[in-house]
Amino acid sequence: MSWKAGLSRYLPAMRFFACPESSSSIGVRDYYLKNYEELKHLNPNFPLLMRTSANCMPAVTTELEWTTDHVLQFMIQTGRFKNNNGSLAEDRIDAAKEYLNTDWEKLYHSRLAHKGFDPEQPSVKLLNGSWKEQHPTIVSDLSEYTTRKNSIEEQMEVIKSGPNKEYIRSVNALLMAQRVDLWCAGEKEVELAVQHLYKLGRLLNDRECVFPKHIKEFYPGIEDI
Repeated sequence: MSWKAGLSRYLPAMRFFACPESSSSIGVRDYYLKNYEELKHLNPNFPLLMRTSANCMPAVTTELEWTTDHVLQFMIQTGRFKNNNGSLAEDRIDAAKEYLNTDWEKLYHSRLAHKGFDPEQPSVKLLNGSWKEQHPTIVSDLSEYTTRKNSIEEQMEVIKSGPNKEYIRSVNALLMAQRVDLWCAGEKEVELAVQHLYKLGRLLNDRECVFPKHIKEFYPGIEDI
């Protein structure tokens, strides 16, 4: 039961898909109907939704917060950086490794090197990049940040330069991990799929539960005289 109570802690929502008549969706339908009350009791603010459509693929889905680091690690581990001839693209692999080794803390500190000024959110008077020409002191203070940022942008440009949209295809492959197809699955398999998504949520998502604000005290108005 402990993992069931943690669904809303790590996942924003969970959606079940099933055909209302097909026998291939019996497991999903039965699991949802038998466990909805318990799951909703343990996670009162958690969207636990059922979507039905004729002949649809029975499945359960959620939303996971993948980052660029996850995508690059996935591409390196599965050998997705490839040239047109099928060989590994060492230049893009090296760029991905450099990106993964980025010291983000130093980047954030260098971003605020000029007191009271944020280059990503300049004041109204300094918009449109004019501050780079008119304020050499700011440019000097932010030289480290500019160098680091340009390096990251160059790395991402190399990473995304692969053929056949390999980066976008890798992102889509990770997004598919948010869905578990359950064709002809039984209730036990459906529960294992829900647990699988919960474990991925624990790994990737760190959400704060938002509880509704209830009226705790009531103050009556002034009594009529």
